[in-house]
Amino acid sequence: MRVVLAEDLFLLRDGLTRTLREHGCEVVASVDNGPALARALTDTELDVAVIDIRLPPTHTDEGLKAALAARRARPGLPVLILSQYVDQLYAHELLASGEGAVGYLLKDRVTHTAQFLDALRTVASGGTVMDPQVIAKLLTRSGKRGRIDDLTPREHEVLARMAEGHSNTAIAHALHISESAVAKHIASVFAKLRLEQSPDSNRRVLAVLAYLKG
Repeated sequence: MRVVLAEDLFLLRDGLTRTLREHGCEVVASVDNGPALARALTDTELDVAVIDIRLPPTHTDEGLKAALAARRARPGLPVLILSQYVDQLYAHELLASGEGAVGYLLKDRVTHTAQFLDALRTVASGGTVMDPQVIAKLLTRSGKRGRIDDLTPREHEVLARMAEGHSNTAIAHALHISESAVAKHIASVFAKLRLEQSPDSNRRVLAVLAYLKG
């Protein structure tokens, strides 16, 4: 897996680079500022980008802006945001295309390597992974839920865990229900969100995006 990494803190960037290489990833670009990231996302063959939001020169939103520009130029480009901050506006914009391949993790809540690598692989394969705190903040942006309001409390729980990137098995374990019950809840979610089976779309991703966008 070819990875572009953007992080301005040297020790963290170096640590992430080592971790990625130790687990079979090729770090094709490792940058510490917005302009260099924009060039790397445009000129480099990659499978996924790991990006901090706030990069030099202004330390505001260079990382997210570069990610959005890259996804406009290369639709569906997998991007995993790894940051200390939740930027609601840009996070919603990342989700707006409905293409998936987006992740948003908070640095201080990534507690082990496997968690990070699982999220990276999920995003690289077209999935969506969101930290629960990111989900909570995104959901405060809009009071209008559309068909999401039709979901039962249990279906909300299942969908929230889908948004966090959990498998059916992990959801069943977390909610203390059977995997068949999880599958039934997910099927009901798809029906209520009117997500029909299609060879050109991933209903699991579309359901998560509908949930997050409100």
